[in-house]
Amino acid sequence: MTERFGGRLARVVTARGPLCAGIDPHPGLLAEWGLPADVTGLERFALTATEALAGEAAVVKPQSAFFEAHGAAGVAVLERVVAECRDAGALVLLDVKRGDIGSTMAAYATAYLSDGSPLAADAVTVSPYLGFGALEPAFEAAAASGRGVFVLARTSNPDGEALQRADAGGRSVAQSIVDDAAVRNAGAEPLGDVGVVVGATNVPGELRLAELNGPVLAPGFGAQGATAADLATVFGSALPAVVPASSRALLRCGPDVGAMRGEVRRVQADLAAAAGSDGPA
Repeated sequence: MTERFGGRLARVVTARGPLCAGIDPHPGLLAEWGLPADVTGLERFALTATEALAGEAAVVKPQSAFFEAHGAAGVAVLERVVAECRDAGALVLLDVKRGDIGSTMAAYATAYLSDGSPLAADAVTVSPYLGFGALEPAFEAAAASGRGVFVLARTSNPDGEALQRADAGGRSVAQSIVDDAAVRNAGAEPLGDVGVVVGATNVPGELRLAELNGPVLAPGFGAQGATAADLATVFGSALPAVVPASSRALLRCGPDVGAMRGEVRRVQADLAAAAGSDGPA
């Protein structure tokens, strides 16, 4: 890839708006669509969602676990989703939340961030809780191939609060992750390639994001409760770099492709209005 991830993200967000649409083939959603909880249902669900979302949203985020649960056949479906999203012009953020050390982290980086891998996405989510420095293989692979990495910082799940808000030498653990990401992004234009994950339902102003110079993936938007108006309150001046993620609120409009597309457009309009913009270019 000749263009860095941060540049590609800025360009597609300008064209389509900032929404990240999740593809989460949860058994409950398959049932709502009248599909069996097997690989045939998975394939129908995932490819229909891809058809509906990938031509509209800036970023599509498949949740890898729901594909992996079906073994090799499920991973084969995921490979098709990645390829078809890319063909439709969306960036693919593969939600894998990997985090390990040494050669194991390097193997994950090869799988998801290296040219030639069938699972290589535009960016992936990673977990820093074996140490931010343990993610070095992912950062190196992303830099070499023009891809991005989103590091979990302050997630939207209540179980993460005690760890993520713990003191780390006068700042929270979550803030230390944001600060480490900011070092990686220093000097990059228009955005760096190392993003962070910060929940849209968190306390406004809890984290200092002004110096990040990278994207912020914001789960908790949509079905989890946060609205477009809430984003400005939670993220303040960092709002232009925020990529709000919605899955269930979009997918529950399926299996009607037109209904899912219509919901994406409605959400995009809400996001534009809350940001005081005219919407996608």
